[in-house]
Amino acid sequence: MSSLNVNQENFEQEVLKSEIPVLVDFWAEWCGPCKMVAPIMEKIAQEYAGRLVVAKVNTDENRGVAGKFNIKGIPTLMLVKGGEVVERITGAVPKGHLDDVIRKHLQDS
Repeated sequence: MSSLNVNQENFEQEVLKSEIPVLVDFWAEWCGPCKMVAPIMEKIAQEYAGRLVVAKVNTDENRGVAGKFNIKGIPTLMLVKGGEVVERITGAVPKGHLDDVIRKHLQDS
């Protein structure tokens, strides 16, 4: 499974109402660090398929969603569980760090 592109129209349904946790990647085409994170996000989507959804939000095309969640820098990664933001990471981070954060919240499920 690959990541899911999410926009203002389907954000609530795909992210906030998801029955499993969602890791949301707020990104933009021009963002260098976002391009570094992209392959990591695809690996996470594959490795955690069925237990976690990876959603991508292009901030240039979905300013309303970015504004609602006060996204000031990208990439910003938010882990949403039960409709609530439970983790927020700004900047490019290694996959191992994301694995630790994800596993912590999957164990709580």
